[in-house]
Amino acid sequence: MDYAITKSTGRKPWRGHFVEPKQIVANLCQRMIRAAPRLRLETHRYECGTRVIDCGVKAPGSLEAGRLLAEVCLGGLGKVRLLPVYGEGLSPPGVMVRTDHPVAACMASQYAGWRISGEGYFAMGSGPMRALAAREPLFATLGPAEGVAAAVGVLESSRLPPEEVCRKVAAACGVPAGDLVLAVARTASQAGGVQIVARSVETAMHKLLELGADLSQVESGFGAAPLPPAGGDDLEAMGRTNDAILYGGEVTLWVRGEDQTWATLGPRIPSSASPDHGRPFVEIFQRYGRDFYRIDPLLFGPAVITLANLDTGRSLRFGRRMPEVLRRWVEPGRQ
Repeated sequence: MDYAITKSTGRKPWRGHFVEPKQIVANLCQRMIRAAPRLRLETHRYECGTRVIDCGVKAPGSLEAGRLLAEVCLGGLGKVRLLPVYGEGLSPPGVMVRTDHPVAACMASQYAGWRISGEGYFAMGSGPMRALAAREPLFATLGPAEGVAAAVGVLESSRLPPEEVCRKVAAACGVPAGDLVLAVARTASQAGGVQIVARSVETAMHKLLELGADLSQVESGFGAAPLPPAGGDDLEAMGRTNDAILYGGEVTLWVRGEDQTWATLGPRIPSSASPDHGRPFVEIFQRYGRDFYRIDPLLFGPAVITLANLDTGRSLRFGRRMPEVLRRWVEPGRQ
């Protein structure tokens, strides 16, 4: 069964296929649970019944755990792979993501738009559970969803959620706490880094939403960004993972519509549209008092965007990579 999101804007409804992906997400979670020792994960069953998968809080986690975590974030509607070499003298590999359902995968699932808090706990929530809860203003724009995904979420946090938070999330999703699965990783972990850098397409889609574009005209998305070294503290890791997309991320969106529309929107999609562009993100973050909401929203986009128009055959490319910002991750070795 398909679901449709109807809008009051008069735009075409966007569609996704959530029944098959619902099973895909369930299978991904089961793979993580069954292979927990190999993936360096720890699993917990809380008294309320919620299953919590520690992908990088107390557990070490792994690259493969991060890849699976990123696919859970996409709600089963995208694929994530590690690239062997990213290029331009950068030693890290890259993270590639692709989806043929970019609105459903990126905006209704992957976008970390759910601020989850309680009992001194805070996390940014992603995954298909967001569409079940539909608590964010974003869903007022996208419209109500019917028959959507499983109650599975990904939390970016340095702590595992307390049981009361799990009950709160389950209630918001309209399911018993025993039906909820939460996978958790801190930013500085291997898994946390992979799942964040896998958001290159999502940043482009979110920028289009902020610019007032008709997201139903975006058919597919492909993106890649370099994976920074993991470890250290979460602040430095947050800076590096943002830099990976802002200064190294390249995204292609296959779109429909008038070339002039995309030619007008295109220059505002990359991170270079912001006057803050060009400095490491952690410096920008510190300059704004560690308040994300004070940072120019035009900064949050990939380094490069290519818009391939399926109706006209014309492709438009905007932005530029800045590998010199990324090379600060790696110190030259001594002979």
